[in-house]
Amino acid sequence: MVKERARILVVGGGYVGMYTALRLQRRLKRELDRGEVEITVVTPDPYMTYQPFLPEAAAGAISPRHVVVPLRRVLDRCRVLIGEATAVDHAKRTATVTTLATEEEGTGGQRLSYDELVLAPGSVSRTLPVPGLADHGIGFKTVEEAIGLRNHVVEQMDIASSTRDPAIRDAALTFVFVGGGFAGVEALGELEDMARYAARYYHNVQPEDMKWILVEASDRILPEVGEEMGRYAVTELRRRNIDVRLQTRLESCADRVAVLSDGARFPTRTVVWTAGVKPHPVLAASDLPRNGRGRLKCTPELSVDGTTHAWAAGDAAAVPDVTAGEPGRECAPNAQHAVRQARVLADNIVHSLRGEPLETYEHAYAGSVASLGLHKGVAHVYGRKLKGYPAWFMHRAYHLSRVPTFNRKARVLAEWTLAGLFKREIVSLGSLEHPRAEFELAAGGKPPLDPPHNPKGSS
Repeated sequence: MVKERARILVVGGGYVGMYTALRLQRRLKRELDRGEVEITVVTPDPYMTYQPFLPEAAAGAISPRHVVVPLRRVLDRCRVLIGEATAVDHAKRTATVTTLATEEEGTGGQRLSYDELVLAPGSVSRTLPVPGLADHGIGFKTVEEAIGLRNHVVEQMDIASSTRDPAIRDAALTFVFVGGGFAGVEALGELEDMARYAARYYHNVQPEDMKWILVEASDRILPEVGEEMGRYAVTELRRRNIDVRLQTRLESCADRVAVLSDGARFPTRTVVWTAGVKPHPVLAASDLPRNGRGRLKCTPELSVDGTTHAWAAGDAAAVPDVTAGEPGRECAPNAQHAVRQARVLADNIVHSLRGEPLETYEHAYAGSVASLGLHKGVAHVYGRKLKGYPAWFMHRAYHLSRVPTFNRKARVLAEWTLAGLFKREIVSLGSLEHPRAEFELAAGGKPPLDPPHNPKGSS
């Protein structure tokens, strides 16, 4: 039994937000039925994106709708509010939220009152003041960006196949990825695989005509899998004629020319930015304590340090790593910790409501797996190092076991099975990004042209 009626507000519908709310509605089922507890989830999207599958969705191995989990179906005992928290006043136990109707209503953001707060808004792309990046860069954090990038790559091959201008052809077939972490390496590996396969259906585009460039500011890629496996990944990518440039930065991509710090210049129509993330802006708009990197200071019990009734985990939280031998070490902001932290966080909220002792989050990092394309990968798990097909198989098995709901597991497994039996899909559906363009043109209107002469294009 809870001591008193509690309103629980969960900000964010990602790993931590969804798994916390899911566990809360299971643990507090009786209290929810009696009206003693209510759970509200504020999220900008009505679904949770399983980001490790984004590279495979971009390559066409998985359908986009199977990479996401519909929150209203999974969190059937929670109130799911599609909107974004713009400020949190924990002293007054209120959060300001803007919804899809806020602008039309003209009344400003609505204030939600709460008794317990779970702040898990995740992170946003960390960009640098690189000239031209805002105009020409492409991100890779959402399913929309992943599918847009796939459409864009296929469209560039169409442009290269149809143009007579060698400069346009060269720029269309040059793909620059900035960032050597999981997102950048896996996206590049999967898309290069897909484009290499698609080239067999073009009469005048060969795999050798394409330039794939990976730019990384540090001296290694995939630091999570260890130095040895990182070196193997570089060797494997270079064997596929991918230009891996370490200790190099993107200095400009203005006028569709990627200028690197080593002096190289590449005319290109594709610059994919995956160079890290930063905490969500709502953390700075709260009165909760943060560390030097902008993340919330948390205790090992996942409560926000120095406050009561406020909890955090995942990318937004600086959680002490109690398994580390050295003091001051924090848990890495990755999916492996986020899913496990959500379970402990939800249990501790239940313990707090019932006046029970809290649990400490304690999980030793098990290792990492990464895909480098179809049947290729690297892994460093529990001290064991794998590469090639075994690592790729482990990558798929691990993430299949972690994707939420049996429904999604079955659908993803079925798609992998069908992909092994039939050929890849290489169709670009760039027109989906401007669905009204053709009708507006037929009706005499002016569709949003981007680029000017291609109203249905994705680039």
